[in-house]
Amino acid sequence: MSVHSASAEIHPGRMAPIARLPIFLALDGKRVLVAGGSAAAAWKAELLSAAGAHVDVYADEISEELHALAAAPPRGAIVLHRRAWIAGDLKCAAIAVGAFVDEAEAARFAEAARTAGVPVNVIDRPEFCDFTFGAIVNRSPLVIGISTDGAAPVFAQAIRAKLEMLLPKGFAAWAAAAQNWRSAVRASGLTFAARCAFWRLFAMHAVTHAESEPTAADFGRLIAAVRGEGRALENGSITVVDVPADPDLLTVRAVRALQTADVIVFDGLVSREVLDFARREARKLMVGEADFGTSGDENETDTLMAALAAQGRHVVRLRGCDQAASATRPTAAPSRAPSLQNHRQTVAWPDRDQALRLDRMAGFEAQAIALRDRCQDQDSFLHGERRADADARAGAERQVGEARSRRGTFR
Repeated sequence: MSVHSASAEIHPGRMAPIARLPIFLALDGKRVLVAGGSAAAAWKAELLSAAGAHVDVYADEISEELHALAAAPPRGAIVLHRRAWIAGDLKCAAIAVGAFVDEAEAARFAEAARTAGVPVNVIDRPEFCDFTFGAIVNRSPLVIGISTDGAAPVFAQAIRAKLEMLLPKGFAAWAAAAQNWRSAVRASGLTFAARCAFWRLFAMHAVTHAESEPTAADFGRLIAAVRGEGRALENGSITVVDVPADPDLLTVRAVRALQTADVIVFDGLVSREVLDFARREARKLMVGEADFGTSGDENETDTLMAALAAQGRHVVRLRGCDQAASATRPTAAPSRAPSLQNHRQTVAWPDRDQALRLDRMAGFEAQAIALRDRCQDQDSFLHGERRADADARAGAERQVGEARSRRGTFR
């Protein structure tokens, strides 16, 4: 049997149905219309101004909040018109937002906007909305939008509060640095593979140094680190990951490998939930006799991985939990299989790496648990028991101390 016949490529599943398509509008310098003078209209006007839009507000009665906002807008100008809106006001508007108590007036506004070809939102009236705003986590240029399709706005706000606690404010500065450095990276003369490596290093550095301001020295060090790799970046690599039974127990190192892989080779013992951590563009090759729950012939798998790495691919080998539990160390391939030593090979051991587990619990409570199970505790680790030693727990508690002070519950 050939190597290629021993593997089957698994294509990504189709996107599950979604209630709303999440899009991010570029409104800088564009005109938008807000109809209504209430406090709710003021909040939408502030949001639109913050996105750089020129906001025209039409209302017979204008609240104090709107007057104060128009005097000091966050970004784009806000112009108040003390009269009711008319259909002609919708001309050249990018979007239209209405705040109405009367349902008939809300329906008339939505119909006029759609007739003019303008996407419309009527506050708290989902039946008249072409789009919704949702809850927002602002680390601009990093922006996260959360939508429940209008079903439970309070729930969306609760999720937003959790994300606010998890994402450091410093991410905004690093996202801005990425925006500012992108043209310099393109002009640096680095190859495509080296540029990809630069952004991987950038992401790791930003996450671990979120509270420090990015500087030109950081950029220089990252460029130097990538150039130091030289031709090695053009070579393929093989990373072997022993996969625990519970996908939530994957180590940070293992997830990072999955997110940068070109090809993922896995056996029938690996759950499909683990593959969800991988890039959608990555090729996924199943090896072995999946129907019988075995991991297949490792010699043929090694031959396949060596061939892929020789083509410059970054290969990740996922080994199912039963095989991982029985193996104490990776062994060299037998002589009849191509040598893997010509490629960089790393092993992510679940019992050696620090695993950051975010449990999806009722109420979206987040749990950060540092897991340092020893080899003899491998079986309990693979079955998801939370058995961290005192030092690991203390370290995790220190990391979430600030979150606790903001009413986050980490058990």
